[in-house]
Amino acid sequence: MTEPPEHRISVHLDELLQVKGMTLVELSSRVGVTVVNLSILKNGHARAIRFNTLTAICDALGCTPGELLSLQA
Repeated sequence: MTEPPEHRISVHLDELLQVKGMTLVELSSRVGVTVVNLSILKNGHARAIRFNTLTAICDALGCTPGELLSLQA
């Protein structure tokens, strides 16, 4: 079986947390997602994200999905 191609999505969670002065633990409590799952997302290892989770993260950070995620060329 062949390996799936690497994705080209970049997650800017670290930068947004820094701008907001928020920790991953604080974000976790605000959005109801475990620190482990947020860490997986932050490090670019997530295979999927639910729209309700994406919405909750954007609400907590005051950002848009386009500020949180980008597509690399």
